[in-house]
Amino acid sequence: MHKFFTEPNNITEAEGRVLGDDVKHIYKVLRLSEGEEVVLNNCEGIEYLGKIASITKSEVIVNIIKKLDINNESKVKVHLFQGLPKGQKMDLIVQKGTELGIVEFIPTLTARVDVKLKGEFKKLDRLNRIALEASKQSKRSIVPQVKEVIEFKEALDRLKEMDLVLVPYENAEDFGIKSLIRNLEKENADLSNIKNVGILIGPEGGFEEEEIDTLKKQGAYIVTLGNRILRTETAGFTATALIQYELGDLGGKLL
Repeated sequence: MHKFFTEPNNITEAEGRVLGDDVKHIYKVLRLSEGEEVVLNNCEGIEYLGKIASITKSEVIVNIIKKLDINNESKVKVHLFQGLPKGQKMDLIVQKGTELGIVEFIPTLTARVDVKLKGEFKKLDRLNRIALEASKQSKRSIVPQVKEVIEFKEALDRLKEMDLVLVPYENAEDFGIKSLIRNLEKENADLSNIKNVGILIGPEGGFEEEEIDTLKKQGAYIVTLGNRILRTETAGFTATALIQYELGDLGGKLL
């Protein structure tokens, strides 16, 4: 069944309205018609089963049948602080990160980011559109947001709000996410209290040692993702997949 996201003010207990690009997609691409059932999401995690009542070129009206008790979000919210990459790499990062459950993407200016990239980074509308489309495809219950670019110092302040901070680093040896989780278990840490995880990924040039030292002093865990060096656009969703497997919902429930 097809899912569509619409703003909260477009949904009442009786009726929902689909606007914008989705309207053309409904009648021209999907060729849905009156009487067909769809799912509406209010962009805040609440979903409704509905039946298409009417379709015009400007809007689709959906009669609400019932509120659905569905939540496809992980209990672990991953916040990706991404060292600003070159070219179109952020497109892939947002698309795949959305599929894996990241709740927000924060482009970050670290020491080795090309300063020209900040001025060129004017893609928020397009990136948020990619997040929306990926949310539809992957049946997310929310649409993650791509935020404005922030400086490294601001990222440090934001990371203080997290329950766990991971920094994949190419010079980290032997100590990875598996070791981290096992160590926390041995320390009798209550892993269920880890609700928000910050992952900071370096840009193409990696991190400066001074940045890593600062992160360590702040309590971040510097980890390896394995023997092979991953590109900046691969490292974030690899780390996300690992932490969602260990603490979240990736891999299914343990029976």
